[in-house]
Amino acid sequence: MIPEATLEKISRIVGAKSLVTRPEDLVEFASDATSLAYMPDAVAFPKNSEEISEILQLANREFFPVIPRGAGSGKSGGALPVRGGLILAMDRLNRILGIDHRNFIAKVEPGVITSHLQEKVEKRGLFYPPDPASLKISTIGGNVAECAGGLRAVKYGVTRDYVLGLKVVLPTGEIIQTGVDTSKGVVGYDLTRLIVGSEGTLAVVTAATLRLIPLPATKKTMLACFENTSLAVKTVTEILLSKVVPTTMEFMDRLSVETVRDKIHFSIPKNTGALLLLEVDGDEVLTRSEALKVRETCMRCGAIHFEAASNEEGAEMLWETRRELSEALMALKPNKVSEDIVVPRTRLPDMVAFLEQLGEKYALPIPAFGHAGDGNIHVNIMFDKTNPEEVEKIDAVVKELFEEVIGMGGTISGEHGIGITKSPFIGMELSGPTLALMSRLKKAFDPNGVLNPGKIFP
Repeated sequence: MIPEATLEKISRIVGAKSLVTRPEDLVEFASDATSLAYMPDAVAFPKNSEEISEILQLANREFFPVIPRGAGSGKSGGALPVRGGLILAMDRLNRILGIDHRNFIAKVEPGVITSHLQEKVEKRGLFYPPDPASLKISTIGGNVAECAGGLRAVKYGVTRDYVLGLKVVLPTGEIIQTGVDTSKGVVGYDLTRLIVGSEGTLAVVTAATLRLIPLPATKKTMLACFENTSLAVKTVTEILLSKVVPTTMEFMDRLSVETVRDKIHFSIPKNTGALLLLEVDGDEVLTRSEALKVRETCMRCGAIHFEAASNEEGAEMLWETRRELSEALMALKPNKVSEDIVVPRTRLPDMVAFLEQLGEKYALPIPAFGHAGDGNIHVNIMFDKTNPEEVEKIDAVVKELFEEVIGMGGTISGEHGIGITKSPFIGMELSGPTLALMSRLKKAFDPNGVLNPGKIFP
């Protein structure tokens, strides 16, 4: 518990109206998208770097945990106050500080909603590509903390590819600037890349300089159905070998397709064993040419159905298959554990076959969908938390899944991070010396362990 005298000091830093301590007001900050819950002692709403610096200096003197938090949409528990302490809610740092359309950069505070930034820059003919599924609620600060990816990662990359520099407050209270405002810069260690993806354990981001690119003139959305996963994955590889890199290459397995079939406004062939949702973008001539190549490749590789949207309304209809999926899965079981594994593209058929065997072994449905273009698949272990036998199976299922992923040369997390949900398994992928080096880095940044403790390391 944070002592009352310490809470009074925090109140003087941020103002009484910007400090929440009543239990009923703290509840919404106790959980995230994992549905796990840990109550904080208090929540502060700082307005600038200087207030955050003062709070962290106080934390180092009086030894209480400080946990940065954006929208709470994380899926690995990275913003949960697992040891109590003070939540730093970044809601008030929500300004777009500037958009430089000539130099293709934007400067933003961490509380800016991802989709809001995208809308603003697109009005200037610019494009910020990272698009996590939570983009309408997630914040840039959270995206930076988790190195968020999304549907467009196969062509455009992930958050770290667009972060040029950061303004951060170190765990000991110093305010520093990392990186550059230019497209190149190799002066000193790359602290920007170290902090991106560090899950709020190394620094508190208070501003980001982001790289923008020109907005594509047009896009074309397509859907292809196949009898099995092998044909679908072969098609993904063949499309890339044809020198077309789609913006999006989304995959859905048989169980996912069956679940969503009755929720959408168009027909999917009954014998569909896998589905690809594809999108290309660029100037009008190039987009038309690439869409034609995609169609030809899909048909040559055995597609049993192919559909291309002729307008925005048609594209929205095709995207229903993906948008409706998460909710539709709840018809299988009321609860789920979602893992975001990555395997080499060519091993996707093996992984889907393994998931079917795993589901049969534990008598649990395990639908899979995700980003086929980069091998990033969201594995959903469906269960009923009121059934103790099913709950008991989850850890064993996850462990077997991760063992298979690593055996295929993959990784246990492509987008969601480690947080607390995957920390027991991190040693399966990273060696002892690697983890020891990471622990020393954490200690160098945060000698008293006050910033977001209990995360990443088991």
